[in-house]
Amino acid sequence: MENVQNETLLQINNISVVYSDVIQVLKGVSLKVPRGRIVSLLGSNGAGKTTTLKAISGLLKPENGKVTDGGIIYDGRNIQNQSTEEITRLGIIQVLEGRQPFKYLTVEENLKVGTATRWTKPYKKDLELVYHYFPSLTKRRKTLAGYCSGGELQMVVMGRALMAHPKLLLLDEPSLGLAPLVVKEIFRIIKLINEEQGTTIVLVEQNANMALQIATWAYVMENGKIVMEGEAETLKQNPDVKEFYLGVGAGGATRSYRDVKSYKRRKRWL
Repeated sequence: MENVQNETLLQINNISVVYSDVIQVLKGVSLKVPRGRIVSLLGSNGAGKTTTLKAISGLLKPENGKVTDGGIIYDGRNIQNQSTEEITRLGIIQVLEGRQPFKYLTVEENLKVGTATRWTKPYKKDLELVYHYFPSLTKRRKTLAGYCSGGELQMVVMGRALMAHPKLLLLDEPSLGLAPLVVKEIFRIIKLINEEQGTTIVLVEQNANMALQIATWAYVMENGKIVMEGEAETLKQNPDVKEFYLGVGAGGATRSYRDVKSYKRRKRWL
């Protein structure tokens, strides 16, 4: 089992991404995602985290973006610049930031949309699985998605992704705008899905503390580049990660966002 988990499912080799042929967002990004693990991608707004996910899932094309250098290898095949449809068929499913549902469909109808990418459409067991992970959706199954709370919507879009039988699940800022208790529950479920279903997960997060709690490996991005990587437990103890991403200063004192921001010029990699 250990050998299977250490096998690389996704490998990004020195990719650059350009939008509209002129705007370069990623500059030589390389990373590996072992099969069956959770890998976190950390960094501030504009660091290039979401662009990295879109390069994997094929969502650059609709935004006039493309991988101009390097390669993306998934399960032994090159997938850079392939269409979203082709990539989705391979089992790569992205849950976008902003949790946009089909608001005029019910919760259960939204979940069933996730079966559209599959060759076969039986979904009864899949629905049971989604309600197992997100029991609070059971009572809301006939409710229009437009009337759901932010936390419920996050569960809906994650549940919809599970309906597609993902081999690689890309999660973009699942904690964004949610209350702390809801965030804690969402991350507990992400870890549970990984452990019980064996789903490989790439997690993009600004909430570095929560992300490092459930990941085995993490990368830190700044200005379109990977500036740091390592085991999640090791990065949690790294002074730079504590200072700039966990808000903890020297001596373990918690720092305000204003204080952390003022120290940005001292980052060794900038």
